[in-house]
Amino acid sequence: MAKQPMLKFVTTMMALTLILTACGGGNNANNGNNGAAPSDSANNGTEAPKEVSFSIAYATGDPATKKAIETTIDAFTAKNPHIKIVNYSETTSSAYLDWLKTKDAVGQFPDLVEMRDTKVFADAGKIVELPEELRGLFKVLPEYDGKIFNAPLTGTAPQGIIYSKKAYADAGITELPKTYDEFLAAQEKLAASGISPIVVGGKDIFHMGFWTNYFFENEVYAADPDWNSKRTAKTASFTDANMVKAVTDYKELFAKYVDKGWLSTADNQTASILVTGKAAQLFSGPWMFGQISEADPNFEFGFYAVPNREGKTVITGLPSLAGWSLSADAAKDADKVTAMKDFIKFFFEPAQYGPYLATVNGIPTTTADVTYETGEQMKEVLRLMSDDSVVKSLGLANWYGDNSIPPQFRNWFYKLLQELVLKDGDVTEYMKQADTEYDNNVKANQQ
Repeated sequence: MAKQPMLKFVTTMMALTLILTACGGGNNANNGNNGAAPSDSANNGTEAPKEVSFSIAYATGDPATKKAIETTIDAFTAKNPHIKIVNYSETTSSAYLDWLKTKDAVGQFPDLVEMRDTKVFADAGKIVELPEELRGLFKVLPEYDGKIFNAPLTGTAPQGIIYSKKAYADAGITELPKTYDEFLAAQEKLAASGISPIVVGGKDIFHMGFWTNYFFENEVYAADPDWNSKRTAKTASFTDANMVKAVTDYKELFAKYVDKGWLSTADNQTASILVTGKAAQLFSGPWMFGQISEADPNFEFGFYAVPNREGKTVITGLPSLAGWSLSADAAKDADKVTAMKDFIKFFFEPAQYGPYLATVNGIPTTTADVTYETGEQMKEVLRLMSDDSVVKSLGLANWYGDNSIPPQFRNWFYKLLQELVLKDGDVTEYMKQADTEYDNNVKANQQ
């Protein structure tokens, strides 16, 4: 079974937390290109450097991340005018995986791509291994099939409750919950106060994974991180007691406490709904902190990880297979490869990477020290990541190696859970459907 690099990862997180919390002023004075190494493809002689272009694509669901990447692209092309970057990225209602598949189908698979489904595209031969000279930039590089494909943009970030301090005060919630039952009691108080307890961006299918992963990690993966591989081998089932419990809790939460408009709410609307007082809480990650502050700089909010029934804390936090990847087609062009390597080096230089992390509230992945200012909420994220008593896990579709799930299963399953809630379905019967679909997907992928 696949093993996760737990010891190395925890040690790394402890070290980077000390780096981040030790600096109060951050890296904001160096937001420009001072100290940036000259481009490898630039020619310092009398001849003008050879013009080259490459296409790029990344997920645009989070406006803060989109803006931060665009800022880095602009800075890079200003410094390297002979390199043209064609940005394929666009806001779309399609899941990012489906969007990339569509771009591939029409002959527009990007040269440099933010990869979130490494197994899918590695198995299809669409991406190549990360160039050796770039690997030393990073502390931890997870492998797939013994190979390294990704330059991780940020460390895997935990998710938790982003809550309105005013809503909690108005509802008489004076202490943060220490168990899941106390969390449910807080939801009752919020509902009684007249506010919708939880906003969910269910219009975007990826958002459905947030709560799914919370329940799976707490009820299943914390005790058995190899559950996915057992499901593939048919020695585990979605009808197992622990999985049924996870999905039952999911269904009950949505039925009782999630804002009734969740299925028509987009992920990028959730910050506005929170700050305008239409809902008290959002279950999401630190990438939302900037969006919330931008929506209302005076909005007071906090962040905490939702404990389980035993009072333990389990969060998403292990390294995952994600990051910048080079396409196989682009790898055939030496000039493109050089330009893309230059961009990756530039992206992760502290002068650029620090402001990027500050914008997205990201966890650094580089061996080079990166400092930036953190607010109250991000400090709690970093505390959770450095706390040895907090169990680090991954979500349903984030495991790799033997624990990978069929890639087409993820969105299908999220839609199944949507239907389960809307139709008040029987959990066990719906989980039988999940077993059938999972096995069919495994079989189809083996053909």
